[in-house]
Amino acid sequence: MKTRSFQLLITLVSLAFATGDLLNAQSLQFTNVQRLANQEMALTFLAPTGRAYRLESSSNALDWNGLVTFVTNITTSLQHTDSAAPYLPLRFYRATQLSGTNNFSGDHLTTTNGDVIIHPMDHASFVLQWNHLWIYNDPVGGSYAGIPKADLVLISHTHSDHFNQTTLAGIWKTNSIFIAPQAVYNSMSGAFQNVTIVLTNRASTNVLGMNVEAVPAYNANHALGAGNGYVLTFGGKRIYMSGDTGNQPEIRALTNIDVAFVCINQPFTMTVNDATNLVSAMRPKVVYPYHYRDQSGATTNAAAFKQRLNPGLGVEVRLRKWY
Repeated sequence: MKTRSFQLLITLVSLAFATGDLLNAQSLQFTNVQRLANQEMALTFLAPTGRAYRLESSSNALDWNGLVTFVTNITTSLQHTDSAAPYLPLRFYRATQLSGTNNFSGDHLTTTNGDVIIHPMDHASFVLQWNHLWIYNDPVGGSYAGIPKADLVLISHTHSDHFNQTTLAGIWKTNSIFIAPQAVYNSMSGAFQNVTIVLTNRASTNVLGMNVEAVPAYNANHALGAGNGYVLTFGGKRIYMSGDTGNQPEIRALTNIDVAFVCINQPFTMTVNDATNLVSAMRPKVVYPYHYRDQSGATTNAAAFKQRLNPGLGVEVRLRKWY
């Protein structure tokens, strides 16, 4: 991997200048910026409690994109590893204090219609916020308190770590749309069935300004046709969620994937080698290893996957806290 040049532009901006806010903005400070052995950048900054902050990045100090949003409940030292840095010639950073009370924490992905914010929840569950819409993937476990109710819910299959009607009851509203395979639909209560679109493998539908395509998800533990992965397309971006699957040709053949969520756990889904081979073929721009806790309880698969994936592929691997 080629050595890259990195620069830090320390810019601390407040977007809310009511009484006391300027003082809080001035309390922001980067305390550490460190280039790691793999050329990623480790960033640390201090911020007052009870506020929301967005780290932004740029390759020219003129055009800025959101990197990650933090919502602080206690005075803390905020840390972020910029895993895209090795693939860019220059990198500038700034921290911005956000106004309002409805800020949502998570990684940013720029689209043609605003940023997607990506928020890991637990195991196979995460929430996306985009264009005033809330998209839930396999909502099970974790606490959804404080997150708006779902506009769209994607459910991959019937296993209890992906499909839980008690959790669904807490996150849906009357105009929510669920998308699920037939087996999930058959297991639902009537109220949920009334808002569910059934997609078979390779079928697709357009909802809420988005296209959702069902991708086959299967292996020795999951029958072909019983479960779905999904490709969600909106704002010029394509996001893939694997569900539970093996390293299958239908997935390796996916193209133009901007973000991929890839399951890695044994004995139920992929090994680290399986996931490495799949991602090497698919070549998403960004990959999140998730669903990576083994039956033994070990959670080392994600880090092992990142270490094993060839950095020359140019695929950014984001390790996030799912457990």
